[in-house]
Amino acid sequence: MNDCIFCKIVKGDIPSKKAYEDERVYAFHDIAPAAPVHVLVIPKEHILAGVDEINEQNADIVAYIFTVIPKIAKELGLTNGYRVVSNIGADAGQTVRHIHFHIIGGATLGAMA
Repeated sequence: MNDCIFCKIVKGDIPSKKAYEDERVYAFHDIAPAAPVHVLVIPKEHILAGVDEINEQNADIVAYIFTVIPKIAKELGLTNGYRVVSNIGADAGQTVRHIHFHIIGGATLGAMA
């Protein structure tokens, strides 16, 4: 998608602080972190707008992302735990319709709202 900010980050058109990259996934530090460590993990290909579009045909990329998340968390030093969050839709605060997962940690996190 030409107007997707995350697609522009993957292409290098918008700078980001990379946390992890492989052939399928890109992870970068959030510009407005909610905790000392706050990284977004996205598929490089814009195939899904959000978790609400996961189905049998595209679930493989989500499964792959969840195999990569623990590796990223370990590299970030999140040994005491972390939270993985995905906001779905406007009411949940999703602002970019490119499926992504937040890795949040580096401090004791409060209770979920």
